[in-house]
Amino acid sequence: MRHPYAAPSAKRAGARSLRSALACAIAASLTSVAWAQEPPAAAAETAAAQAPASGATTLDQVQVTGIRGSIQSSINKKRDDTVISDVLSAEDIGDLPAPSLADAIETLTGAASTRDKTGASEISIRGLGAFLSSTQFNGREITNGSGDRSVNFNMFPAELINTVAIYKTQRADLIEGGVAGTIGLETVKPLDYGKRAIQFDGRGSWAEYDSKYRDKDGIGWRGTASYIDQFEFANGGKLGVSIGLQALDGTDPEESMTSGSTWYACDGTQNVRNANCAEVGANAIANGAPYYLVPSSRIYRLKQERNDRQSEFAAVQWKPNEVLEVNVDYEHTDRNWHEKRSDLSLSNTRRGIVDRQVDDNGVLRSYSGNTSIDSTSTLYDRNEEYTGGGLNIVLRPSVAWEIATDLSYSHTVREDTQRMTRLRANARDVNNAVVPGISSGTTGYVNYDWDNRGDVPSIALNPAFDVADWDAYTGAARVTSEEEKNDHRIRAGRFDVSYLPEDGLLTKLSFGLRASQADYSYFDNTITTDIAASGAGRAQIVAANQACRAPFPQDDFLDAASGNTISSWAYFDPSCLYEAFRGSSDTGVDPNYMDPNNVDVVEKTKALFLMADFRSTLFGLPVSGNMGVRWVKTDVRSQGVRAELDLIDNGAGTLRLQPTGTYQTLVDKAGNDKLLPSANASFELRDNLLLRLAGYRAMSRPDIAALGSGRNVNLTGTENFTSLEEALAGITATGNPEAKPLMSWNGDVSLEWYPNEDSMLAGAVYWKQFNGGTETALFDETFVVDGQSVTVPVPRQVTTDKKSTLTGFELSAAHRFSYLPKPLDGLGFKLSYNYADTDYETQDPRLGEQVDAVTGTVIPAIVAPAGLSGFSRHVLSGSLYWELGRFDMQAIGKYRSKYYQDFTGNTAQQNRYYDDNTSVDFRARYRFTKQLSLSLELMNLTNEPRVASQPVYGNFREYVSYGRRAYFGVRYKF
Repeated sequence: MRHPYAAPSAKRAGARSLRSALACAIAASLTSVAWAQEPPAAAAETAAAQAPASGATTLDQVQVTGIRGSIQSSINKKRDDTVISDVLSAEDIGDLPAPSLADAIETLTGAASTRDKTGASEISIRGLGAFLSSTQFNGREITNGSGDRSVNFNMFPAELINTVAIYKTQRADLIEGGVAGTIGLETVKPLDYGKRAIQFDGRGSWAEYDSKYRDKDGIGWRGTASYIDQFEFANGGKLGVSIGLQALDGTDPEESMTSGSTWYACDGTQNVRNANCAEVGANAIANGAPYYLVPSSRIYRLKQERNDRQSEFAAVQWKPNEVLEVNVDYEHTDRNWHEKRSDLSLSNTRRGIVDRQVDDNGVLRSYSGNTSIDSTSTLYDRNEEYTGGGLNIVLRPSVAWEIATDLSYSHTVREDTQRMTRLRANARDVNNAVVPGISSGTTGYVNYDWDNRGDVPSIALNPAFDVADWDAYTGAARVTSEEEKNDHRIRAGRFDVSYLPEDGLLTKLSFGLRASQADYSYFDNTITTDIAASGAGRAQIVAANQACRAPFPQDDFLDAASGNTISSWAYFDPSCLYEAFRGSSDTGVDPNYMDPNNVDVVEKTKALFLMADFRSTLFGLPVSGNMGVRWVKTDVRSQGVRAELDLIDNGAGTLRLQPTGTYQTLVDKAGNDKLLPSANASFELRDNLLLRLAGYRAMSRPDIAALGSGRNVNLTGTENFTSLEEALAGITATGNPEAKPLMSWNGDVSLEWYPNEDSMLAGAVYWKQFNGGTETALFDETFVVDGQSVTVPVPRQVTTDKKSTLTGFELSAAHRFSYLPKPLDGLGFKLSYNYADTDYETQDPRLGEQVDAVTGTVIPAIVAPAGLSGFSRHVLSGSLYWELGRFDMQAIGKYRSKYYQDFTGNTAQQNRYYDDNTSVDFRARYRFTKQLSLSLELMNLTNEPRVASQPVYGNFREYVSYGRRAYFGVRYKF
């Protein structure tokens, strides 16, 4: 941990002031309480023994802790810093008052999260997406299992983290990568902590939607234990150790209505009742041709999930003398998800669309159609394991010199396994009787009406068809076994030298170099087996159907969503159904299978920096800060394969693509180098009024998963094409190794007022100019189809040189009404607001503007472009707390306006938008003694769902609901 908790000294040195400033805004949003403590008993006895016999009184030292102490500490730290920043700092290990790190971080000014059933996850800063931020763990770059640059904060126990900082402006010595900002996570350094502590924390967890299930998972639990101690030796050396352990087990039920992720612009002049709609070209639409947007499928989904996590953190801090300091730390987390999923799918929602009502953006408001109906049962398992740590050595040969080296390792492996079995409704049931409501064909189609008026669209199936009738599901079956593996590893080394002059303008000169190598691979191994609904296949389907029927496991499915019309369907036990077709629970996938979607990337980075800290007087005002420059060189090597293909005639005038099993291996190399100057200054206008200025250039690299060389071809057999040209038009690039980093020039101005130790009022304005936007370019590539080379224009997402800007401002205030009479003197609040606006554009990969990379010919956009991923115009958070002696409570509200969010690593996925989101949480704690306390946390009290649109805002894609959650805990500290 690089942020000691000692009180700030009068001398505001640059490094220490950085540690200080960060605790301010966050601690004000936490749930600690301010209450006075006496010093340890031994110290009190010593003081009494030394009191003069004359009767003079020796006053005990009073230490302010809890919310008030955290706010005061935060105010002091923010005030001392020359970098615009916010921090959440716990007085003691385990004191971050939130069930997850992200829940705590999003209370900071300008921070917003992507929320899901387990709470907050990825963090966006100042209206910029998570991919534009960087996250460091104990000052080091860390890996994740998603293939992007952000971090899943749910992997790390909040109880074992002591400091979370957001650096909103850049310094030359910070690891590059944060156009929006840098998030720093710190574990405790045992010698800096300065006291022995043994602590146990136990919590129970309750999920509201678990009560909907017949087979309830019940109460979850989380247990944390930590030990910190220090040892002194006869020769003056000191050794500190800290150990933290955590285990948890909980349930995460969820219910949703969603859509297929591929959207089509269909010809609005056609009414095709017994076939899929035909797409219409972008040029025709630009000339006024009518169109409407439709996905490949609509899906009702229930999930019953359980997850467990085991974490171990350890650190050793050794100071044999005043010259040498050695730090070793280790972190490990192993997290597992187990999920039973049941889907009811309308799997041909492009088919037979008539009687349409369409708005000006191509959004369907109502229509009629016919579709096949599937019941799909899935067993899903995820294991994600993180291992990290490093060795840090600091040498101080004199008061003027400091030499530091750091070697680090970070490794995340995420393995996903899915076993999916689909049964399809058919014209004939298990007894070979006619199924009512099936319109025509051996596949079996059901007529339905669609009306998009409520929280979710209303789908009225032909009333003659009973969606919950097990007997009806005897159509073509499909069994899919899938294993995915994300493997992300970073090895890095750093060497820094600092010189501290005795006097003069410069207070510190720093030079450093860093080298790292990131290795990332993504492998997808999938086996799909289709079972025909005739002959031996039909007999197998009927036997599996009859053997694996089970009651629908949930009551009141999607009852909170207005407009919902389907509350249950034919449910088949996932384990039974899969084993009935495969013969065992094994996936049976081929580990040597080469999928063109796979990614294999090596990214090497070298960096140098030079920075000077200064302190002086300018215009009669004290001023301090730093100036520096960082040079960064990045080299990328990406290996991929593309399959040779056969064109198969399905009959009935349709075609499909099928791999031959032969592959071409491709290796792409790319690189770039960037210069990143930065300057920060803090002017002391008055003792309690500070003006901060910052200017810097920043960079954010593309997701490492988006640097792949793979080519995505739809080979599932569900797509039927009318021509070779149409079939090949579906080939997309899953990445672009030559994608450039997003660069920005940035300016920040902040004014901060500190009227007293309990209050702060701060405001900042900021400006960012980006060197480009995101668009789709067409590159001619060669594929082998039926043994012949065919040239295909393949779309890739690229960063353009087009200029775009983002401007914004943020406000934050903290105050405690300590001057009011008791018990109102325990009231306090923290409020923050961020506003941003940008003209940045991200074109939809499929329906957005496309540019021929060679000729420059522009194909116009069908749908409007999105902005920056993760960009919200408004972000607001506020908390009101009340301390009543040993009891304290806090209500926290968070709001985020609508935003666009891309799909991690897959540049072929279409633009996705999330609606405004408001959440309200409540926390309370009662301290029986200084050692024993009880706590209660209530999350998502408004039961806010997550609602998404695609590929234009307002066009329904998804509604996800996961209910309220409660945590109740007990903590004992020795």
